[in-house]
Amino acid sequence: MAGDPMRRSGAGQTRRRGAALEEAILRAATDELAESGYAGLTMDKVAARAGTNKNAIYRRWPNRLTLGIAAYRRLATTTPPPDTGDLRGDVLELLRQANRYWSSPSGAILRELLAAAGGASELLAQLQGQSGDAAAAPWLTVLGRAVARGEASPEALHPRVATVAIVLLRNEFVMRGAPTAPDDVLVEIVDEVYLPLVRRRGPVPA
Repeated sequence: MAGDPMRRSGAGQTRRRGAALEEAILRAATDELAESGYAGLTMDKVAARAGTNKNAIYRRWPNRLTLGIAAYRRLATTTPPPDTGDLRGDVLELLRQANRYWSSPSGAILRELLAAAGGASELLAQLQGQSGDAAAAPWLTVLGRAVARGEASPEALHPRVATVAIVLLRNEFVMRGAPTAPDDVLVEIVDEVYLPLVRRRGPVPA
């Protein structure tokens, strides 16, 4: 029946539960995020688009930021690490890929979410490629190849060392608010910081 509260929710939507409702909310949040960015993401808009109510959203995501992060993870994509045969070429290409992405509309959303998350490490960890194994993996891959070729010290195979270049590039966006980083900044990061660091000998700090 049209008036059956177990069958109707919102404006003409069949009531959903569990995974089906969660998928509808996430899909709506992802669409809103892609269209309006994090600044334009509201629980009201997501609820209306998903054909549900805000309480159903809050039961799954306690605030706008956690919902925004969950939605962003559906937008994010990954690419295999480059293999140019040369450490400098690989590192430059990784930085250029990141620079292109962070300069894109999806990258702008990521920067908004990073700023909103602040120092909340548990939230940052949910952002794909921003911390932990996901961030270090491509850098450890290219660095491992370089070690095998004799281009880098084996002691450099440490996540803190491997990700120095991407952290410096991220600072250009997050700390300085740059819309994009000039290529000469990327070259400077690689030639003046990264390569001297990974080529040095000696123990890596814990």
